[in-house]
Amino acid sequence: MRIQISLFFGIFAAMALSNAIVPVLPSYGGSSAIQAAIYSAYFLGACVSTLPAGILSDRYGRVPVIRFGLAITIASGLLLAVLVSPIPVIVARIIEGVGTGCFVAAAMSYVNSLPEHERLSGYLMASLNAGLVIGLVFSGWLAAQIPYPASGILVFSVLVFIPAAASFFINETGSFSQKGDLNTILTLVQKFRWLWYSSIILIGITGVVTSLFPKFSGYSPDSVGIWISLMSIATIAGVLFASRLPLPPVPAIRWSALFMIISAIVSYYSPLGFVLLGLCAGVVMIAQMMFLAQVRDHQGAAMGLFSTTSYLGMALLPFIAGVVADTSGFFYAFCATALFALTVFLTIDRCECQLHRT
Repeated sequence: MRIQISLFFGIFAAMALSNAIVPVLPSYGGSSAIQAAIYSAYFLGACVSTLPAGILSDRYGRVPVIRFGLAITIASGLLLAVLVSPIPVIVARIIEGVGTGCFVAAAMSYVNSLPEHERLSGYLMASLNAGLVIGLVFSGWLAAQIPYPASGILVFSVLVFIPAAASFFINETGSFSQKGDLNTILTLVQKFRWLWYSSIILIGITGVVTSLFPKFSGYSPDSVGIWISLMSIATIAGVLFASRLPLPPVPAIRWSALFMIISAIVSYYSPLGFVLLGLCAGVVMIAQMMFLAQVRDHQGAAMGLFSTTSYLGMALLPFIAGVVADTSGFFYAFCATALFALTVFLTIDRCECQLHRT
């Protein structure tokens, strides 16, 4: 129970907090640029912190990094609950991303080091996506009920106290490497380069459709929120489904990439494509974690790289698709997204020969 509260409820609360600011972004600045900077600052902090956090997890243990990440997340959330000026809010969002990035990398490493990592990783990723949905929906509803825009931020900041306290009652797992950190990273990057590429592309595609849909669809904000939430709900279903099956990781990623090609095209014509995309993304996440579970001695570094490439995809692909949409139109942006998924379908098989040499 202590592990469930610390890890599963922890990632739920941290993800809910990260999305709690989205419905109230207009209250922090009038320009789109300021609002985009506030939103993106979190991903910047998370991207730069996950890999160092993974290395520290291997060197000093996962539990200290989990505690540190949750403490930073609480502190940044409380700051966001009282700050109103754009620049301090941006700084606080970067700090929040650093804290959450540390926690996520260490929590994934902890789960992947346990004997039942397949099932537990499903619960972890389901909790992550549930937090994203609840943070978006509940904070928007609460802001409409209470004349205090940061009410949702405050609520979820307080909730993070619960897993932070529980983290002091969990035990460490596995052994830790005391040297060779740089060599370890370079080896993992080289051996699993096509897996990292699949993480950048396939996770990044979910960010593409999320970023394009509001302007492309012309739907009202509440309708946009519902459809985006449905994608996250479908991802929850995907991770729970995949975590209960003995799926061979590489073929699962490959065929999920094929279905993501289809879902990207369907999404141009109907938001129902979001549901298929979410399901595929859930299968991909579990398959990637199952693959990386083979790296027994350096789970922190592996999970750090996994989180870093996922965040990189969320930052990079939406930007590329946005440029294509502005210059050539939305149809070509969705086609480019499908082509990105096709490259994973064609290359991910190259990972199979690397698996047994790690």
